[in-house]
Amino acid sequence: MIPTLILAWIVFVIVWKVLKATITNAITVAAILILLNIGFGITPQDIWDQIMRLLQTVAQLRTGK
Repeated sequence: MIPTLILAWIVFVIVWKVLKATITNAITVAAILILLNIGFGITPQDIWDQIMRLLQTVAQLRTGK
């Protein structure tokens, strides 16, 4: 019984740390997106378009086209 509780506690602590880090990162990204939108008029779609262009450029460089 005790080893089961210890294992459950370890799993709980690990899950809690992962969840906390995920929420922190999500809030940080949301804050950055809001600041970019308010300060410079850059929308999330603009950022996504730039990411897609970057990925296309990297793919073209890798294939040599």
